[in-house]
Amino acid sequence: MIIRKLFKFENAHIVRNCTSRRCSRSIHGHSYKVEVKLKSDFLDNGQMIYDFGLMKLYIKDLIDSFDHAITLWSKDNKEYIEFAKKFSERWVELPVNPSAEQFSRVFFLMIERVLNLMEFKNNEKNVEVYSLIVHETDTGYAECFREDAYNFEGMGEIRLEDIKFSDRVKEEWRDKDMWDKILRGDRLNTPKQI
Repeated sequence: MIIRKLFKFENAHIVRNCTSRRCSRSIHGHSYKVEVKLKSDFLDNGQMIYDFGLMKLYIKDLIDSFDHAITLWSKDNKEYIEFAKKFSERWVELPVNPSAEQFSRVFFLMIERVLNLMEFKNNEKNVEVYSLIVHETDTGYAECFREDAYNFEGMGEIRLEDIKFSDRVKEEWRDKDMWDKILRGDRLNTPKQI
């Protein structure tokens, strides 16, 4: 069975090396919608795959990190990166170009790591990311499946360790050390009830 949760955020970026001059040479923004689809062949004690309320914790905080932020590609012009970081409190730096396709891969990998680290308390079993859809516009989206997330040869390597969040983004998380815990592989606690 598959469940879906929709998240939204506003973000600015430049997608270098793409065909469209506007997209590749100018900072611009989008109203993104992110569909997180989870699957399992088990139901928990509440007869759910995964309580939607649990998605309001770590998963929501990670996606919300991109809201009203600028997303930068670590291989972009260093002067531009320094300028963007100097004049924006909220930024995220990725090891890949911030296209809808790469956003979907980044979110897939981050959420998969969160699920693998969750300390489940309601008999949840085999909960996995089925797919992740990033709507960049009302008419265009990218959907990532597991084979896409790990297609480092064809789509570029994404190491979570190479994703950087500004201090301001981190300050707004419920758990200020969330990303460090995720990178270290620490168990992520969930309340018995939300």
